[in-house]
Amino acid sequence: MSDNKAKIQIIHEDKNFIIINKPAGLITHSDGRKKEEIDSVASQVLGLYPETKDVGEKDDKFERYGIVHRLDVDTSGVMIIARNQDFYTYIKEQFKNHKIEKEYRAIVHGHFKSVKGCIQDPIGRSQSDFRKYVCGRFARGELREAVTFFEVLKEFEKQGEKYSYISVKPKTGRTHQIRVHMKHINHGIVADSLYMPNHKNNIGLSRQALHAYKITFKDSEGVERVFEAELAPDIGRILD
Repeated sequence: MSDNKAKIQIIHEDKNFIIINKPAGLITHSDGRKKEEIDSVASQVLGLYPETKDVGEKDDKFERYGIVHRLDVDTSGVMIIARNQDFYTYIKEQFKNHKIEKEYRAIVHGHFKSVKGCIQDPIGRSQSDFRKYVCGRFARGELREAVTFFEVLKEFEKQGEKYSYISVKPKTGRTHQIRVHMKHINHGIVADSLYMPNHKNNIGLSRQALHAYKITFKDSEGVERVFEAELAPDIGRILD
């Protein structure tokens, strides 16, 4: 459920785009089915930047208002919002061609044998749960290429349970990719109610420990831009 008190934080703005830090608990945009007003990143952006009303795909029932990529409702962190159609088209092409570099931070279960790694298992829809995605033989339909790099930044224990704080860099943009890949290698994300419902959560998080930390792209002048979003307070407190 979205939290009506959760507000986006503006990190940067210029004539072509806005960079925000999305709070956990706020959906990116409505699903296009509900008639009533729904609090979302899209609705908050529209309230602050009315010009985004006409930015996006034609006949878009989702009312995305300049949003070119999304984060899961319980994932916090950095997002790019386009302020005009030219930039929307330009940045969408970078996402399509995997030119955008994204770095996430996550707290996962267990300690790793190696401090760095790469997961390259393709992802498909789950046979047993339409909400979920999986790797390998339990997937149905088309399996899509997915590549995720990770690096361990810190290891710790709490109440007898082992945890790792990691940097994650997905090179593809599949739905739930990081959550699926980390579970696949037996290091699921802490407090992920969909993929890790039966694992202990001894660190007091009420949502999955996943944060979009950094994004790197080229602006319309061809200049590389790098933006970071401060860790959400709930994850930051655990690490402190």
